[in-house]
Amino acid sequence: MSPLSSPPTTAESPWPVRTVARKIADWINRLGTVWVEGQLTQISARQGASTAFLTLRDPSADVSLTLTCPAKLLRDNDPQLTDGTRVVVHGKPSFYVGRGTLSLRVDEIRTVGIGELLARIERLRKLLRAEGLFEPERKRPLPFLPERIGLITGRDSAAEHDVLTNARLRWPAVRFEVRNVVVQGSTAVPQLLEALEELDRDPNVDVIVIARGGGSVEDLLPFSDETLCRAVAACRTPVVSAIGHEPDSPLLDHVADVRSSTPTAAGKRVVPDVVEQSQYVDQLRQRARRALRGWVDREQGLLDSLRTRPALADPHTPLRRRSEEVGMLGQRCRRAVLAVLTEQRHELATMRSRLTALGPAATLSRGYAIVQRVEDSGSSVLRSTEQVSRGTRLRIRLTDGTVHAVVTDDE
Repeated sequence: MSPLSSPPTTAESPWPVRTVARKIADWINRLGTVWVEGQLTQISARQGASTAFLTLRDPSADVSLTLTCPAKLLRDNDPQLTDGTRVVVHGKPSFYVGRGTLSLRVDEIRTVGIGELLARIERLRKLLRAEGLFEPERKRPLPFLPERIGLITGRDSAAEHDVLTNARLRWPAVRFEVRNVVVQGSTAVPQLLEALEELDRDPNVDVIVIARGGGSVEDLLPFSDETLCRAVAACRTPVVSAIGHEPDSPLLDHVADVRSSTPTAAGKRVVPDVVEQSQYVDQLRQRARRALRGWVDREQGLLDSLRTRPALADPHTPLRRRSEEVGMLGQRCRRAVLAVLTEQRHELATMRSRLTALGPAATLSRGYAIVQRVEDSGSSVLRSTEQVSRGTRLRIRLTDGTVHAVVTDDE
């Protein structure tokens, strides 16, 4: 039967506190030992006390667990344990009935060395690269002139001063939304995540800068945290990483949209230089002025060239020339028509003379006559003597008139 399995309680028959505490302790005592990794905080080892108390925090979440261990274990550990040390502990969950508190009774503490930390970072680097979080294609460009810049950094830190000073020197009107957080230790990642989420939700923030000065590998561990890297990759707002100095390269540098070698470089990167931009605007104005002047000069030269052309310089001369050409063409047409008419008249006269020479009147004038037989039905030209007989009436056409005759002899 389970330690907590008992008849149900009622308001009239409740369990006393000691019973509940004892049952919880019995259930927890059945749990086995576990290995747990985290960062140490609040190390308390009183002089002469046999038991030391520590707090083990999750570096990526706001979760902590109370540890108890023999004070000798804490004193004999080499190197000495301090706040922020990354450790792996072995222990068994324990419930203290007197105070109703849960703790982990630790019998072994192992410090995570620099080599192991670097190896873990390298494994995480390969994992994030394989997922495409380092690819240039997914990185967003920074706005040319952000309306407001979100800055996540330590309070009154040199990094904050460098970013603000250099950005305002370049663009005095720039505005910042500053979020001061812890930038190292066990509470750094939760505070960084909270500030990042808050700034990313703000529609007025156009770019977010995460800045921190230089430090040891342990100091920069929060900026290689997997949870923080994935949160930066999921931001809708472009993120600039400005962690440490030039040699420092936490994983955040690879996931962020832009990596600046120092906070000073980040302050210069997020805003343009007002002096340079003013000079650039002046250069553009001069180029536009030269281009406009060149265009006007070119068009003016074209107009001047058009004015010097004869058609525009003396418009009447081409008209007179065309009028003369029209007159000449008219005369040529007239001469051509007269020539055609003369030729046609000559041909007509020739044809008339030919027709006159070949016509019946010319023949009659030479002494010939046309004899026609006159009948009631009409008249017909005689071509043979066989066509007439005695008494046939004839009409004889001479050159100057017509005479009538009657055949008296048919021989």
